[in-house]
Amino acid sequence: WCVPPFIVVKGAYHLANWYTECELPHDWAIKPTDNGWTNNETGLDWIQHFDKHTVHRTIGAYRMLVIDGHESHISAEFDRFCKERNIITISMPPHSSHLLQPLDVGCFSPLKRAYGREIEVLMKSHINHVSKVEFFIAFKAAFHVVFTEENVKAGFRGAGLVPLDPEAVISKLDVKLRTPT
Repeated sequence: WCVPPFIVVKGAYHLANWYTECELPHDWAIKPTDNGWTNNETGLDWIQHFDKHTVHRTIGAYRMLVIDGHESHISAEFDRFCKERNIITISMPPHSSHLLQPLDVGCFSPLKRAYGREIEVLMKSHINHVSKVEFFIAFKAAFHVVFTEENVKAGFRGAGLVPLDPEAVISKLDVKLRTPT
C-alpha cells in the first residue's frame, strides 16, 4: 500500500552484506552516492522507483506527486519522465514541507524519533560506531513501527490534502503583522 523506501547513503558501491545481514525487503532500494546526498541522477532513479511501485495502483489516467523544490525533483529529465508517465507534480513553496508534505507531517518526524530509540538500544549494548549494516537494521525496525496506513493517512489529513482542508495548514502558520518602522 505504500512505496517501499529508497535510501540514499554515502558510498561508491553496493555491498552484499547490506542485503544479506539486514534482511531488507527485496523491493527496498539503496542508492549510494559520493557524498550521501541526492543529485539529479538519484532523483531520476527515485522517480523510476516511485513509478514502478505506483503505476499499477493508478486510478484514472494520472497520478499526483507532491514534491519540494529540490533540484533533483525539477531537473529536465525528472520532468520529462513524469510527463511521459502521466505523473502530475505539485511543487511546494520553499521551507514549507513540514506543513504541506504529507509524509513530513505524518511519518518522518516520528521516524526520526523511532530510529533514535533504535540507536539508543545499540548504544546501551556498547555499540558506539553505527555501520551501514547497523543503520539498515535500525532503520528497518523504525520504518515498520512508523509507516503504518494510519500514520500515512494522518499525514494527508494534517497537510490538508485528504479531505481538502486548507485551514489545517493555515491554522499552523504563525503570522505576526507588524507596522513598519
